[in-house]
Amino acid sequence: MEQEKDLKNNKVGKEKKAKKRINGYILGMVYLFILLFAGLAGYLCYFTWKEAPDMVNSPYNGRLEKLNETCVRGEIVSADGRTLAVSRLNDDGEESRSYPFGRVFSHVIGYTSVGEAGMESSANYYLLNSHESKINKLYKELTDKKATGDTVYTTLNSDLQQIIYDAMEGYQGACVVLEPSTGKILAMVSKPDFDPNTLEEDYASLVSDSSNSNLVNRATQGLYSPGSTFKIVTALAFLEQHPGDWQDYTYNCQGSITLDGKTIRCSHGNSHGTVDLKKAFELSCNGAFINLGVSLDLNDFRKTAERLQFNQKLSTGFSAASGRFSLDGDSSLWDVMQTSFGQGSTLVTPLQNAMITAAVANGGIMMKPYYLDKVVSVDGTEVEAFGPESLGSVMTAEQASILGEMMTGVVNEGTAKILQSDHYQAAAKTGSAQTDSDKETDACLTAYAPADDPQVVVSIVLEEGGAGSEAGGPIVKKIFDALLAD
Repeated sequence: MEQEKDLKNNKVGKEKKAKKRINGYILGMVYLFILLFAGLAGYLCYFTWKEAPDMVNSPYNGRLEKLNETCVRGEIVSADGRTLAVSRLNDDGEESRSYPFGRVFSHVIGYTSVGEAGMESSANYYLLNSHESKINKLYKELTDKKATGDTVYTTLNSDLQQIIYDAMEGYQGACVVLEPSTGKILAMVSKPDFDPNTLEEDYASLVSDSSNSNLVNRATQGLYSPGSTFKIVTALAFLEQHPGDWQDYTYNCQGSITLDGKTIRCSHGNSHGTVDLKKAFELSCNGAFINLGVSLDLNDFRKTAERLQFNQKLSTGFSAASGRFSLDGDSSLWDVMQTSFGQGSTLVTPLQNAMITAAVANGGIMMKPYYLDKVVSVDGTEVEAFGPESLGSVMTAEQASILGEMMTGVVNEGTAKILQSDHYQAAAKTGSAQTDSDKETDACLTAYAPADDPQVVVSIVLEEGGAGSEAGGPIVKKIFDALLAD
């Protein structure tokens, strides 16, 4: 009897263990499904908040056509209240897009007639959505009319844009103006340009010519050799690698420098004599910067450049090309010599040059550039607002201050004296980039003002413009005068 009882108890025990094990499996599956559901819900929330605009803006998204069928594309308006893009309906209800400023904003605003580009692309999500009242939406739906898309207000200053556009007459190149403390883009001009009002008719002729690049926004997509404006980056790398003795640096410039049988001249063969780092920066002495460049740890030099967003996707709210920096521990001496003063294979967009300059002006903090200010419904309700976003510290406040002092010296004692004014103190770095031995150099200039309370940054490139101060200086002066002179 005892034996039978033990067998029975063992059987019951085994059944309980098996049942407990099965219950554990079931509970585990329940937890797994709860976790998967939570993950899915979290992703949906993230997608709705972060990724939905990009998905809607994608040219591969068929939903765009559906939105076009039910919503009249919203307006794009400047910071000073001027209409930059508007949709009009004819008597048959057919919609057409109009650009009152024509060529002036052609690249930054973009177009919708042959695909989308510029702000018309990056703001698609907002322009093709309507937040007007439900009563109005219902009425329009019942009367077979389209809803009215939301209005996008930009950070762009139409008067400033016009000043730059007119000043760049006869040049190819680009100019970017932004607010260093926020990253707010105040103006963006690219030449050659196009008329977005007639683009559909002109498109075939524009794209049939392989040498034509009118549709390219040079401000964000134009990769240029930075010339001596890159000496800001080289100087920063030197400050980082020589924090305690950078002030002891001296170089005796004889008008050229020869290393390993290769010779590079200073601009116009100028002999600057004995210079320290500040004076070498002010006079844009190629020899001095090559001399200090070859002394740098190249891997650390690369880290400095990449912290300034070279070799990575540029952090913007719109499409922009990435600057290129190729030096590393295996680079040749010739590449180091070329790169140190802004030549060689190093490339940068005017926008990125403006971001780097803005970081200097902003105490070492780089801000994300943006040109969308807010989205407002046709009823006047604010749907969404955009604001400053920091990309973090890319240099110390002390390093930014030293670079700022050197850039101020460029205006007071160096190559950018054209920017001197009784109304403000500017800080700048000029440059000339050789792209073809048979052509004039590209003129480069990046600057900010006022030096003691930076409010505006300008970065400009004029293709085959010659010296940065001679070609770009008068344009940058006009910009500063328009914004800062009483």
